Order: sequence, then C-alpha cells, then structure tokens
Amino acid sequence: MITKDMSITDIVMNHPEVLTVFREYGMGCIGCLAARFETLGQGAEVHGIDVDQLVDDLNAALEADAE
Repeated sequence: MITKDMSITDIVMNHPEVLTVFREYGMGCIGCLAARFETLGQGAEVHGIDVDQLVDDLNAALEADAE
C-alpha cells in the first residue's frame, strides 16, 4: 500500500507499474534529483495535486496490476 509519507523514488523502484499514474498527474519529475528526497505528499504539494486522490489512484493501479 502506498502512502503520502513514502519516498517518490521508493514508490517507483518498488512499484514501476504506477508510473503511468504519475504521468497522468503531470509528475514527470520521477527521475529528478528532488524525487530522491521528497515524499509523495511533498511532491504532490509542489505540483498542486490533491495528494489523497493521487494516493487513491496509485493504490488502485497496484490493485489492478495484482489481479
């Protein structure tokens, strides 16, 4: 399960299947240096994204991939 307190880099490294969700939200900075140090919540805030909706969509992608 993905939470807003997780590192963006950890999320992508452990769950590459969610990359499309990041792209849909316009978060193309996945490979940038800041992503290594930012939590998902911090990254969402910088991009003006509703972190709760982003977390829901990321977890939905995980569930869909598990099926």
